[in-house]
Amino acid sequence: MSERKVGTVSRGVRCPIIREGDKLADIVVTSVLEAADSEGFALRDRDVVAVTESVVARSQGNYASVQAIAEDVKAKLGGETIGVIFPILSRNRFAICLKGIAMGAKKVVLMLSYPSDEVGNELVSLDKLDEAGINPYSDVLNLARYRELFGENKHEFTGVDYVDYYSQIVKEAGAEVEVIFANNPSVILDYTKNVLTCDIHTRARTKRILKAAGAERVCGLDDIMTASINGSGCNEKYGLLGSNKSTEDAVKLFPRECTDFVLDIQKQLLDKTGKHVEVMVYGDGAFKDPAGKIWELADPVVSPAYTPGLEGTPNELKLKYLADNDFKDLSGQALQDAISKRIKEKDGSLVGNMAAQGTTPRRLTDLIGSLCDLTSGSGDKGTPIILVQGYFDNFTN
Repeated sequence: MSERKVGTVSRGVRCPIIREGDKLADIVVTSVLEAADSEGFALRDRDVVAVTESVVARSQGNYASVQAIAEDVKAKLGGETIGVIFPILSRNRFAICLKGIAMGAKKVVLMLSYPSDEVGNELVSLDKLDEAGINPYSDVLNLARYRELFGENKHEFTGVDYVDYYSQIVKEAGAEVEVIFANNPSVILDYTKNVLTCDIHTRARTKRILKAAGAERVCGLDDIMTASINGSGCNEKYGLLGSNKSTEDAVKLFPRECTDFVLDIQKQLLDKTGKHVEVMVYGDGAFKDPAGKIWELADPVVSPAYTPGLEGTPNELKLKYLADNDFKDLSGQALQDAISKRIKEKDGSLVGNMAAQGTTPRRLTDLIGSLCDLTSGSGDKGTPIILVQGYFDNFTN
C-alpha cells in the first residue's frame, strides 16, 4: 500500500437554503454523499462532518422577538431602573437584544468596559488611556468625562460610535439612558441593585462579584429567554447568548439541544457507507485577529453538540523537536522509520513531555470548529456543511 501524500483536507459542502421544519439531518447526509460522488472522493472512518449552528437554529425555528425579550427582562429584573453591564459592541450580536432589554425597563444604566469590550472591540486605545493618565482598573468615567477626554470614537471596521448608537437604541425603545465606563462589576450597584450582566466568557465571575456586593437581582444574558414566551423560541442552557440579529425586531437564538441531531447524522452515514464519521455543530471559531485585536468567539462555546469521538485534546509529538534532538544523527529513511516508531509508541498523555512542547492542548472541538468557521466564512460562500478529512491522521498513516 502506497503512503498517502495528503494530510488534513477541509471542504465546504453546498446544500439547499434551510427553512424551519426542514429535516436537516437528512439534508446534511444527502449533501455530503452527493458532494463525495460529484467530486470523486470517498468517506473514511473518523472523517468529521460539521454543520454551522445558524442552519441548525433555523431548522429548529429558534427565534425570539424583541417583545418576548422585553417581557422576560421585565419579569426577571423588575421593569424599573436596570444596570446593563459589559455588553459587547456589535450590531449583529447585541444591538437587537438591547432594544428588547430597554423595552422591559424605565431606565437603563449602561456600563461599558473600556478600553475595549470582552472580545476586543475597542472604544479607545490603550495609548489614549496612557496619555490621559486614566487607570481602567480603578477609574469610573461618566459620559461627559469620557467625551471630554476621548471625543467621538468610531469603530475601526464598522464606522459606528457604539456609545452614541447604544444610547439611541435605549431612547428609541422608550427608556431613559445613562452611560458610564468602568471595569469593576460592583460599580453598577451605586446606580441600581438590579443588574443584567451581558459578558460571555466571564459571566460566572461577574455574577459572583455582584451577588457578594449586595445586588438584589442579577441575571446574565444566559438567564434571559431560557423558556418560551408566548410561543417564542428559547435556549434552556444559554438564553440570549450566541444569538444573532434576524430582523429589526427578532433574534435567531443559539441552537437548542442538538445531540440527537449529530447522532442521527452519524448513524445515517454509518448505515449508508459503513464508515464511522464524527459529527459536530459549530459556531464561532476561537481565534484572534492580529490587526483588529478582535477575538472571534462571541458564542458561549464553539460547539454546542458533537459525537463522543470528538471529546478531548490532541495528543501530538512535535516532529521538528524529534528531528532536531532525539534523532539528529539520522536522515532519510532511517529518520522516517525512527520518528514513525516513536509516534506509534506514544502513550495516552504527553503532558510534561518535551517532545510535545509547542502543541497547545486546545480541545478538539475548538480546533476543528475554528477550521470549519474559516472554511465556511461568515458571508456568501453557501457552504454551511464542512467535511474535514484526515484530521486524525499522523505521519505514520
